[in-house]
Amino acid sequence: MRIDPGIKANILIEALPYIQEYVGEVVVIKYGGNAMINEDLKEAVIKDVVLLNLIGIKVVLVHGGGPEINEMLDKVGKKGQFINGLRVTDDETMDVVQMVLCGKVNKNLVSLLRKAGGTGIGLAGMDGNLFEAVKCDDVHGNVGNITKVNPQIVKDILDKGYIPVISSVAAGVDQMMNYNINADIAAEKLAIALKAKKFILLTDVMGLMKDPKDDSTLIPELKISQVPALMKEGIISGGMIPKVQCCVEAIRQGVGTVNIQDGRVPHSILIEILSNDGVGTMFY
Repeated sequence: MRIDPGIKANILIEALPYIQEYVGEVVVIKYGGNAMINEDLKEAVIKDVVLLNLIGIKVVLVHGGGPEINEMLDKVGKKGQFINGLRVTDDETMDVVQMVLCGKVNKNLVSLLRKAGGTGIGLAGMDGNLFEAVKCDDVHGNVGNITKVNPQIVKDILDKGYIPVISSVAAGVDQMMNYNINADIAAEKLAIALKAKKFILLTDVMGLMKDPKDDSTLIPELKISQVPALMKEGIISGGMIPKVQCCVEAIRQGVGTVNIQDGRVPHSILIEILSNDGVGTMFY
């Protein structure tokens, strides 16, 4: 469908104040869900990131890779196990996690950025001691809690105009083995350390809804002071609880705004950052 040139011009003019607001600022994107699996959606996300980078916005991609890890575990004949939503990560599973996240997934994303005209640099959380962690508990094995973020290596990459692509694995400071880290939490901690203007969590839902089965009940904006009441009412429940907790902590620690938004919507990143419309639920 051909779009009238005047409409195209108006779209670009609408983006101007947002470009001015965000140029030189850091935006951290936690990349996951269907947007990381569906090839068309993957292409849309990568193009969004490259465009933002080219207009002077400092974009950081933090990724997990659960489906790819499960696929590799199946290939080696090992069954994945989860407790309270976290992967049980014994030494053998940790080898697979590190191989898949730091190798296959991370480098594939760097390659996609190159094909789209950008320049990504892949990092694991161990590089430059970016993420330091200790064992989460005795139940989940090599799953860690981040105790410190050393963001200088990411700052250096951003200052050179590159796009950091970071896998959610951390250096163990209480053992020789590295740790598997929840990607939402890794992205949150990095957004705080980088004093990001925006932190986006791409998910497979529209955002926070009063009724998860009714898209019309989407809550477009939410003050973090309202979160406890919504938890008490049961509106924030299940798997949404840890995501919302990431949002709340990021705002408390100085991140500008945080979004939970649907990565299944093509170019949702651009819609949120460069238009009047916005998508998902914005926490502030």
